[in-house]
Amino acid sequence: MARFFLSRDYMDLEHGIITITGDDAHHIAYSLRMAVGDALTVCDMQKTEYLCEITEIRPTCVTLRVNEEKQSDTELPISLHLYQSIPKGDKMDYIVQKAVELGITDITPVKSARCIVNLDAKGAENKCRRWQRIAEEAAKQCGRGCVPTVHAPLSFEKACTMTKDIPAIFCYECDGTISLKTVVKELCKDGVPRAAAFFIGPEGGYDIKEVERATEQGMLLAGLGKRILRCETASGFVLAAIAYEI
Repeated sequence: MARFFLSRDYMDLEHGIITITGDDAHHIAYSLRMAVGDALTVCDMQKTEYLCEITEIRPTCVTLRVNEEKQSDTELPISLHLYQSIPKGDKMDYIVQKAVELGITDITPVKSARCIVNLDAKGAENKCRRWQRIAEEAAKQCGRGCVPTVHAPLSFEKACTMTKDIPAIFCYECDGTISLKTVVKELCKDGVPRAAAFFIGPEGGYDIKEVERATEQGMLLAGLGKRILRCETASGFVLAAIAYEI
């Protein structure tokens, strides 16, 4: 069933009416070629779904009648925050898409020491807009109950301070780590925490000073096995491991 995300500001839930306008209305009318009487799902981006029926279609406006309201059952029981060092090329597109499919709550691009990409303010704004669109499309495709947010890029130091109050996993390929399996079990030993974060480095890995900073912060240094994973593979590997354990 087609799925759309919409703010509650466009919903008259008292009367059971939802109005879709703009690009989504055009998509319904012209791309999907839907008709009056067809069913679709609207999510309010707060994990509530509305099963609807189209009652009117116009080129710029589609009106729906709400037939059923229910809580989304596709979200993980934990908020997971990805701090991804910015890779080169279009790798971040893939990372965002797959992280959303696997249940991420939000994604923060990080400017770490070995990042090759150096975005100026305008470039960062344009990239984040693109990544947010990818997140929304992925959320629609896989049936998420909310759209994960892609935040503006942060420095590595700022990213560390953002996670000081929640458990954080620092993924590292060199010595001094414990296995991801052990880390995840440790994370969940007293029950599933409300939130957790994990850090993935760029193509060249983390600088030793960043590893030392993560250790000082109290992050759990995790190894991802004996193979060296690409940066665009690592986040999905971690998300799958956490999802399995919880």
